[in-house]
Amino acid sequence: MVYFKYFFFKNLNKEESEVFDQLNKKIGTVIAYINEPNVNQFRFVLTEENNKNKKIPIRKGQFIELSTDDGKIIAMVMEIYKTNRYFSRAESVREYEKTYGIQSIFPTEKWEHIIAIAKPLCKFNEFINEKDNSNKSTNFKLDRVSFPPSPGDYVYLASDDILNFLLGLKKTDGLNLGKIRYHENIDAKLDLTRFIQKHIAILAMSGAGKSYTTSVLIEELLNRDPSFGRIGVVIIDVHGEYASLCEKPNKNTGYKDFSELVKVIKSPYMTINTSYISGYQFGDYQPNMSPAQIRELNRIISEYRRKNPNMSYSLRDLIDYITADDQMNQRSKEAMLGWLDSLDYLHIFSDEENPKIEESVRPGRALIFDLSETISIKHKQILVAYFAERLFNLRKEKRICPFILIIEEAHQFCPEGKSISKRIIETYAREGRKFGASLCLISQRPVKLSTTALSQCGTHIIMRITNPSDLDHIKKSSEQITSETLGLISNLPIGEALIVGNAVNFPIFVKVREKCSNTGERFLKLEEEAKIWEKKYSK
Repeated sequence: MVYFKYFFFKNLNKEESEVFDQLNKKIGTVIAYINEPNVNQFRFVLTEENNKNKKIPIRKGQFIELSTDDGKIIAMVMEIYKTNRYFSRAESVREYEKTYGIQSIFPTEKWEHIIAIAKPLCKFNEFINEKDNSNKSTNFKLDRVSFPPSPGDYVYLASDDILNFLLGLKKTDGLNLGKIRYHENIDAKLDLTRFIQKHIAILAMSGAGKSYTTSVLIEELLNRDPSFGRIGVVIIDVHGEYASLCEKPNKNTGYKDFSELVKVIKSPYMTINTSYISGYQFGDYQPNMSPAQIRELNRIISEYRRKNPNMSYSLRDLIDYITADDQMNQRSKEAMLGWLDSLDYLHIFSDEENPKIEESVRPGRALIFDLSETISIKHKQILVAYFAERLFNLRKEKRICPFILIIEEAHQFCPEGKSISKRIIETYAREGRKFGASLCLISQRPVKLSTTALSQCGTHIIMRITNPSDLDHIKKSSEQITSETLGLISNLPIGEALIVGNAVNFPIFVKVREKCSNTGERFLKLEEEAKIWEKKYSK
């Protein structure tokens, strides 16, 4: 059970009363149907006044409330359909249309009814808190629905205050992603801990708004008031979509300037400090190394560090040390040198780290790893594996602030199959919340994403997805996603998201707010690119 402090409208003036009446306007009446109403579903017919209103009176996904013998029930509209007795028999309609037309004979509009199917979510009852007799207060107890509403019960649109409490939203220090769909007076302000600590998955097909929604989340984290508590933001940016955050916006555009809060490092300038890598990590970078070779390499690294204490070294230094070792078996030496030489060829292993993680991860700041100039998937996975591990270990030792690691195209780095960076990302998913190392996985192909990692994401932000395999994978990976919820995902418009999981008490549809930064489209449209090349060749 969840207990909420609830402040009802008291001593309302006339204007406030009218607002309250409008918010709680009666929209329908519960009707009897086959084996309904029950605790899982009921139907209601819209009032005649709402039926005549040209505006659409109710929407799929909207929240409603009704008072019953067992308490106030909050429900979600799952389906809406129309019925008309004059059009119920096809043969009658056809015959009347042959002569004068059915609408000229019968008052068809008067017999049209809108019926909605609703799913009860919970009930809450008013009770008096008597622990402090000097200051009794009204509270509400939130509980499951154990008794159905009755036919004839009136149905109202859920009030904003009730929904804020019901959904677990914050009014002041929450992360504002947008507006609750069909309840535009309510900001989708999510509690930082509930939303981020147990990880996030942002899933959608290409073009549905994943990166846009992620930009809004980043803005909220960077724009957060220090008194509310801030975390660091680290972004694995595969396509360079977030690099514009570090650019100063043009004057008089109205965009917010985040340039002082963001640091971007491009992949050609990223370097790995070899001194921080163990033999087991090298085994991750070269998965074909045998366990015996990994153990031998670990022994060599320990020996080298013992002989050269407190000294940073590069991979080339380590290779030279192994080459000069006369006691090592020649065949083992050649194999090991072969593995290490192929890694050294990537030119990312140095005796210094760039960027320096301890200096770059700070509260209310963003560090962006821009991998857009690197094509090799192995190269990208090694960089992600190294820096993700460094971040995790430094946070465990409390040498950097709590942070969230946002990974674009997460299926490239943590797939269902094998990957160099998969182990550390799954470690984040399983253990990160204990240390303040949170994870945000972004993918357009959930079916290719590790089930282990995806299932550990406490909150899912799901935008439009139509691929049946992806939808089935999402359902298997999250206990909170039901068949009814899954059916709504494929019809979501661009820019609208379903949020389900730990961040909210019940699934909500959110219209993602407009960005306040100048992170616009960084790629030319196909037509524009084609025109540029036409002009070039015509000359």
